[in-house]
Amino acid sequence: MLKTKDFTSTNIIIVITIIMFLVQTNIQYGSLYLGLNLYFTHAGFYWQPLTSMFSHGGFGHIAMNMFVLYQFGNLIEKYRGKKEFLLIYFVGGILTSLLSYLYIYYLDNQVNLVGASGAICVLMGYIAYFDKYQRKGIITWILIISVAPILIGLPIAWYSHFIGFALGFVFGVVRK
Repeated sequence: MLKTKDFTSTNIIIVITIIMFLVQTNIQYGSLYLGLNLYFTHAGFYWQPLTSMFSHGGFGHIAMNMFVLYQFGNLIEKYRGKKEFLLIYFVGGILTSLLSYLYIYYLDNQVNLVGASGAICVLMGYIAYFDKYQRKGIITWILIISVAPILIGLPIAWYSHFIGFALGFVFGVVRK
């Protein structure tokens, strides 16, 4: 049975992300339309910095991201409030997408960026700023999720993780 405490902004975003993933996988070229790629500027797909946060590369990708979003999003929402969480997640996520696009545009224009991990790393950077006890562990985790997949040959947007984490830390400084 659902309770009022289950209707957090974080949990609603998780449900919307799952719905968007189902939409993405059931329309032709869904990942290209909704992911972040050169169509953003070359074809006027200006929605991509937002929709790329809701698109994912497969079931494992979305499951892992939603698990981490559940943990960190609900934590921020509980201690800093719903508005603070939404501001950090969406502004941070879109800024991460835009800065990641610069990497794509200038350094690797074959990329189609999908996933909420950049926005989630914003949340992790934000928490790392406030919680000095957890900081080293969070930084270690960011390094592991950014470097380990590359070492085994998985295509991962490591730069988006680092950009998001840095933005989250800066948001912590600004929003303290």
